[in-house]
Amino acid sequence: MKPLFLNPPTFEDFDGGAGARYQASREVTSFWYPTWLCYPAGMIEGSRVVDAPVQKLNLEECLKIAAGFDLVVMYTSTPTLAIDCETARRIKEQKPATVTVLTGPHVTILPEESLIAAAGSVDIVCRGEFDYSVKELCEGRGREEVHGISFMKNGAVVHTPDRPPLEDLDALPFASQLYKRDLLIPEYVIPHFLHPYVSIYSSRGCPSKCTYCLWPQTYSGQRMRTRSPQNVYEEVRWIKENLPEVREISFDDDTFSADRKHARAVAELIKPLNVSWTINARANCDFETLKIMREAGLRHVVVGYESGNEQILKNIKKGVTKEQAIQFTRDCKKLGISIHGAFIMGLPGETRETIQETIAYAKMLDLESIQVSLASPYPGTEFYEQCKREGWISSDSFLDETGHQTCVINYPHLSNREIFDAVELFYNKFYFRPKYIVRSVMRMIVDGAERKKLLREGKQYLAYMKKRKLVKV
Repeated sequence: MKPLFLNPPTFEDFDGGAGARYQASREVTSFWYPTWLCYPAGMIEGSRVVDAPVQKLNLEECLKIAAGFDLVVMYTSTPTLAIDCETARRIKEQKPATVTVLTGPHVTILPEESLIAAAGSVDIVCRGEFDYSVKELCEGRGREEVHGISFMKNGAVVHTPDRPPLEDLDALPFASQLYKRDLLIPEYVIPHFLHPYVSIYSSRGCPSKCTYCLWPQTYSGQRMRTRSPQNVYEEVRWIKENLPEVREISFDDDTFSADRKHARAVAELIKPLNVSWTINARANCDFETLKIMREAGLRHVVVGYESGNEQILKNIKKGVTKEQAIQFTRDCKKLGISIHGAFIMGLPGETRETIQETIAYAKMLDLESIQVSLASPYPGTEFYEQCKREGWISSDSFLDETGHQTCVINYPHLSNREIFDAVELFYNKFYFRPKYIVRSVMRMIVDGAERKKLLREGKQYLAYMKKRKLVKV
């Protein structure tokens, strides 16, 4: 079968593809690559990857493309499942023989429920890593023989045996080659990355036990598996030689620095290539590892600080103390590594006082940029089970009708409205500080390109906040 790998259309400026850490329309335009879809696409002749939100394709345009394929694989998520099932229904309506497949954390955890909800519009769901499951389906292997999938047969759901986590990551194709073949690289923007950028993985899985984190608990696993440093080097070299316009490479591993020996080995190999790169890091990475990576071209790190309250960090099993995070931040500043800090409002133990504590903490850290999201209990996570048990979930809709994140957590002592409003308060308190404004103005004075970028992002942010005020929590 000839497959189409589709990141389906949803909302305007909606970043919910197979590389996004949380699914919602963003404060400033941001798009991650559909990396997970690219791996199997690179192994199957006649495949194509389509990223509808980035390529600005509506449903009708996607249907025209899908008509030329035998099998359509879509990445779905908890917030977009109903929309994606409707897309699958329309695909089968125009061409009933098309095999429709859903992948992603939600259907991994709830395969039977997802098939029933799809009401015949979805033929197969893939549980966990789907690289070889899709490949085997396209090669004509019978469904019962393909491990890691679920499907309907004679009115009942059939689950084939689980597929073990992929160990030989070097056997996978370079996702970057699929970006060049099928995607519009200049359209992928992450505000705190140099543009254009590409994202790749050097590993899968994360050994940390954070209760709220979706990917390790549902998809990539809590055991880290790595590509060989040489294989990573080969892809970075390929990017440099074949995508000369790319200014930065993002290693989008769950935690690039979790295996410090591997991180150092990759850094040493790519150092002669003289490329700028970014990573997702935990705020307990040691100074020496940071130094080795910095000397090899590391420019920027994305770090989940989550909260400024020590008890909340314990409640979510973060495994990093405030003291460690503060030292890590000092180390990065000493080395000249910029930081994008991620924070979450509404985690277990949140109060009006801890919200203020976290805002003050972020201001004290004085990071280059931040991201503030709402605590979202996705099925399959320990956080979800805790919320269900305690009766904290007030709604099963993670998005409003325009794709903006809503707050589904409602504590007895802290309402979902208060948690929702805390996000805007956080942003305003952080970004409208005199110190931050002066620093931004100085950047705009000395760099014309930076001036255009900051003005554009400021305009997008204000427009987003205007829309956000209309969201019903």
